[in-house]
Amino acid sequence: MTIEKEIQRRRTFGIVSHPDAGKTTLTEKLLLFGGAIHVAGAVKSNKIKKGATSDFMEIERQRGISVATSVMGFEYSGYKVNILDTPGHQDFQEDTFRTLTAVDSVIIVIDAAKGVEPQTEKLMNVCRMRKTPVIVFINKMDRPAQDSFTLLDEIEDQLQIQVCPLSWPINNGPDFKGVYNIFTKSLKLFDPSIQEIEEGLQFEDVSSAELENHIGDDAETLREELELVEGVYPEFNRQSYLEGNLAPVFFGSALYNFGVDELLHAFLEIAPTPQPSTAEERVVKPDEKNFTGFIFKIHANIDPNHRSRIAFAKVCSGLFERNKVYTHTRLGKNIRISSPTAFMAEQKEIVEKAYPGDIIGIPDNGSFIIGDTVTDGEKIHFKGLPSFSPEMFRYIENADPMKSKQLNKGIDHLMDEGVAQLFTSQFNGRKIIGTVGQLQFEVIQFRLEHEYNAKCRFEPLQMHKACWIESDKPETLVEFKKRKHQKMAKDKLGRDVFMADSPFILQMAQDEFKDIKFHFTSEF
Repeated sequence: MTIEKEIQRRRTFGIVSHPDAGKTTLTEKLLLFGGAIHVAGAVKSNKIKKGATSDFMEIERQRGISVATSVMGFEYSGYKVNILDTPGHQDFQEDTFRTLTAVDSVIIVIDAAKGVEPQTEKLMNVCRMRKTPVIVFINKMDRPAQDSFTLLDEIEDQLQIQVCPLSWPINNGPDFKGVYNIFTKSLKLFDPSIQEIEEGLQFEDVSSAELENHIGDDAETLREELELVEGVYPEFNRQSYLEGNLAPVFFGSALYNFGVDELLHAFLEIAPTPQPSTAEERVVKPDEKNFTGFIFKIHANIDPNHRSRIAFAKVCSGLFERNKVYTHTRLGKNIRISSPTAFMAEQKEIVEKAYPGDIIGIPDNGSFIIGDTVTDGEKIHFKGLPSFSPEMFRYIENADPMKSKQLNKGIDHLMDEGVAQLFTSQFNGRKIIGTVGQLQFEVIQFRLEHEYNAKCRFEPLQMHKACWIESDKPETLVEFKKRKHQKMAKDKLGRDVFMADSPFILQMAQDEFKDIKFHFTSEF
């Protein structure tokens, strides 16, 4: 098959949502359809040993939440589907933001009872910024839910995107009878005792009296609502969806496997193929002959027994081949990747070739960082993988002096993953961990103990912001660092960081040193 044909059959997308909207359950059901797994994990029960397929870290199984992006690929109906299941919890949003740079489209999962939640809004802002096409799946229709029109109004209002329902629910909660698929003009009836996929009944004409035979008194309500949908919402326009201006909406219940196949079939038909990627130097098109790819995620201990570390790379253009020599652009050296892997959560297999849109795992001994580019030789740098200024800070101290080597190694690996950021005070040499949420400190502590056999403790630190600083005038920079030496630190790459302990202190520093630029993301 030619590279053009391989590109055409690829669909790489992320699944995002607020915690508990059912995102991981939906991911599992999509994998079931693809034959990638044969039994779904008991996602809801943290007590059951068999966790969700995509939640493979020990802490995820214990807490019942996703804390790292999982990458899964499978073949379905002639398509190669790559799913990136992201953490929903806001403390891990940075991992999600970076993952959104590696996908061509997004499915947003919304809880039918709770509607649009704050985390969903934040993620939508990132999609809007990048003009990423979005499909909305309104989940948990088998439970008492908000009115469907109210939900759609809320999505339009809070996510600031025009919606277009491609399926429509018949009631909700205990009275939920199924959905009418507007996209394929078919009726699908809900039966919680059946989880196998059943074909919908072809139903071109909802005004037909036969509708009553299937859904009884609800037939008239469905007709009225479908008429209203037709009058209020625009017709589906694929171009408008691909430009990120229109969001198709589906209703269903991922837990009962209901409405998921309609979502998948429509998605495969309308979703974009791998898109061009923007580098600092130029725009890279997928069908270019030469290979390019970038690292958007690093995961330490993907297999705790072997202390393995994997860099996740998105193939942007050309054909990737195993054992071929490529260029690591940041280090300026040649590398040969002998055992690249494809993923099914933590199960992985060696791949010989990968095409644009595919995600490959590169075994890493510490030479990669997030944002690195691998190419056929061209020096290019992909954009859009920043680290944000943390909002919470703690000193990290060794709780077991006999294990300082393990602790340092563990901190080193976890910081490379982007779990949090490490700063070293230039005043007293103490290590400072910066995160966007409290839960990250718990994850770091848990993983250091269980994956590296090292114990740490955190000590409080009152800090407002970490700012990366630069100036065209070296003497001004020297003066600033001298005056603020107690508040200066270095990040993991050795760059100067000013640790401001209050908004007032930061404002004073900015007013006093006009020639210094203060940056709040590490990409500048």
